[in-house]
Amino acid sequence: MDNAFVRELIDAGIHFGHRVGRWNPKMKPYVLCSRNSIHIIDVKETIKGLLRSKKFLTQVVSSGKDVLFVGTKRQARNAIMEESRRCGMPYVAERWLGGTLTNFRTIRSRLQRLEELEAMDANGQLAQQSKKMQSTLRRELGKVKRNLDGIRKMDRMPGALVIIDARREHNAIREARKLNIPTVCLLDTDCDPDLVSLPIPGNDDAMRAIELVIKQLADSVLEGKVTRSETAHAASSEPRTRSRRISIARAVDVMTEEAGSAGDKVADNPIPATSANTPRTDTPSN
Repeated sequence: MDNAFVRELIDAGIHFGHRVGRWNPKMKPYVLCSRNSIHIIDVKETIKGLLRSKKFLTQVVSSGKDVLFVGTKRQARNAIMEESRRCGMPYVAERWLGGTLTNFRTIRSRLQRLEELEAMDANGQLAQQSKKMQSTLRRELGKVKRNLDGIRKMDRMPGALVIIDARREHNAIREARKLNIPTVCLLDTDCDPDLVSLPIPGNDDAMRAIELVIKQLADSVLEGKVTRSETAHAASSEPRTRSRRISIARAVDVMTEEAGSAGDKVADNPIPATSANTPRTDTPSN
């Protein structure tokens, strides 16, 4: 990673942690020192975590899986929405609904309700209702769309989660751990790094720092999508080879033909009579 990007991270305040009294002792390996009662995060550890996360996300996307971006705090909301749409991945930027992963079937039913309300609004059926019913349905439409619009195209479980602020998004981390889904998280000094798979220590409150980190992760997702498309194109262009395995019926026919040919050989070349099979013709002695 070039020095210009590292300088941008430092200028964005990626190395500023929380006050000393609010820190989590498990973040000690990622803390460089403290200045004016504020912990300073080691930028080398931030770069290491970012590089590992980028490599991991590229592998996940190239294998055919999707990545879910999660960031509901005000500082991360716009960056999550923009970069997720740029790389074509689902996102949660407003509110994490309980059971988004563990109760995905119910969430899908709510998405069907969203499509139903949008169809009613487009066809004019919503305008034909009473004013009170219109107000109720439009309020429901706005609420469901605000919470689920980012995952409306997510029809399967994601291969990984990218999370901003593990302390705030503890419900998402808990559901991902329950389903054994790896998580990549930007952690501040008040978070627990043991709860996530790939921690990226850094300031999760600075808007510019969040934008830089999310942009790098989205670029790695795009690289994985290019590899995925190339692999799919190569697989489709290869000629199909016929299987060399003999079917069961063919194997039975071959065995029958071999047994028949062996019987014909025995009939053509009978076994000569041995002394044991030859009847005795000796005359009895007086």
